[in-house]
Order: sequence, then C-alpha cells, then structure tokens
Amino acid sequence: MDSFFFNITNTSYKITKLLETKKEHVTRVDISNGIVFFDILLNSPQDLEYHVKNLDRMIAIPVTKKGSFTIDDHIQKKCFEVKENSIDIFISSRQDLSLRIKKETDAEIFVLFVADFILKRYLSSDANEVINYLYDNLQDEVSCELMDSHPIDAMSLHIIDKVLNTKADAYMNSIRCEHNILEFMIHRFGLLDMVDDELSDDEICISKTSKNILLRSFSTPPSIQILAHLCATNETSLKKIFKKVYKTTIYGYIQKLRLEKANLLLKEKSLNIGEIAKEVGYKHQGHFSKLFFEHYGIYPKDLLKK
Repeated sequence: MDSFFFNITNTSYKITKLLETKKEHVTRVDISNGIVFFDILLNSPQDLEYHVKNLDRMIAIPVTKKGSFTIDDHIQKKCFEVKENSIDIFISSRQDLSLRIKKETDAEIFVLFVADFILKRYLSSDANEVINYLYDNLQDEVSCELMDSHPIDAMSLHIIDKVLNTKADAYMNSIRCEHNILEFMIHRFGLLDMVDDELSDDEICISKTSKNILLRSFSTPPSIQILAHLCATNETSLKKIFKKVYKTTIYGYIQKLRLEKANLLLKEKSLNIGEIAKEVGYKHQGHFSKLFFEHYGIYPKDLLKK
C-alpha cells in the first residue's frame, strides 16, 4: 500500500486540485511530509467520495462548517456520521476508509490529517497530556475511532482561515502553514479533558460530579461550600481532587468554561461583546476582553469582525 503522506518531492508545499469550478473546489494540500489537509466547498447535487487505504498511523480532524459527510470504515464495517457545526478527532493506525459527501448537500469542510511521527516530536514526559494519549492509542490496531467531538468555535475558524490563506502567500508558505496548523492543533487538543488513570473511584466520582455541575451553571456557579456539599465531600478535599484531575483551580476551570462558551457565541455573531460578556457571567466588558485575550491571544472584537 502507498502512504497517504510522503507526496512531497521537490517542494515542501504541494497543492493538488481534485475538483475546481467557478463556485466549487476540492483541494488537497501537502505541507512537508506528514501533514495534509483538504479544503472542500461544494454547492451542486453530486456525490463525492475519496478513498483512503494505507498503513499510516494518523489522526484526522474534520471541521464541518456546512453540510455533513460520512466516514465509512471498510475494515470494521462501521459508518461514522460527521455532522454540521462540529470539530471531531478520529484516529486510525491502518485504514480502508471512504470519505463520502452525500448527493444534494451543500458542503464547506476542512479536514486535517496528521501522521503519528509529527505527534511523536511533541511527546511529553507527562503521560496524561493529550498528544501522548492520542499517540499511545495510535499504536494499537485501530482502523477508525472517534476520540472527541465539539461544536465549532470562533477561534478555530479564525485559525483555519489563516491556514487556507497561506496559499495566497508564496513566501515560506510551508513554514507559515505548518505554524498555523500547530496553532490549530494546540487549540483543538486543549478542548480535551485528560483524566489520570491512577485516580481512585471516589476521586473520579467527585471530579465528574463537580464538573457536570459547573458545566450547567458556570455563568452563576455555586460557592465552593455549596459545590462540596452537592458532591458529598468537604471543601478541602474538593479543591485538592479538582486540582489533581483538571490541573487548575475550580475558579480557573470556571473561567475556562466561560471563555469557551464566549468563543462559541462569537461564532454565531448574534450578540455584541457586552452581551456575550454578560451571558457568560462577566459584568464588565473590558475585564472579559482582557481575559479572553490572555487565554486565546486575540481580542473578541477581532473575532466578531470576521
């Protein structure tokens, strides 16, 4: 079998037009060896299928802005539906897959493929880091497995725009594009919560219960005292367990949830900055903008313009 990667010869940035009309395109871009993405825009009634049959260990991150598609795993005889407005993470250590866009579906899709040897460059001594987790799972014989799914957020779209716009700049475009791809991977992997395998049953129960409560009420969260009571523990134990599992304080996690929700609201563009700040629990727009910039490296007003 040929490799899905290693298609670069005398260039480190290769663009292949699989389909191109005035209003539609399917473009494959190889960035050095080990990183490939597809840029898909369709608006006519036709079936599109792309077959991937290799022995590569890789992750696939589809970002489905419009429409939907399926990943047919011919090894497991399973079909994964990738829905509109989602950013998913799939892994595959050997593949016989078909990416299929159904007839009469308008589609705007970005799909990133990253080889495991790219992940290997960034492995950490901390076994609980996301990259280690994904890389370790790729070492098994997995034909296709969905690891995580999240709704599309404004920051992801902002970074993808930078990736796609690299094509218009011929100056060091491979380095520029790979830099943006790494930025996107860091952002997407940061949405995954990693849980230590060595936690006790009580610690797992308390951490999950507290997280679920905060997910429901992060704009007006309960006090630490009330949260501990709801988790059937005391304040000291709750703080200790939460820090151990989520690597941050309860206040820090609430702030993370608020900013992630704000990032999703910015994508919808139905509220202004002040309304978004209030929606996620911040009274002052300036304070919210400052925290958002510290977390994402960009001001919310700049995402709202896009």
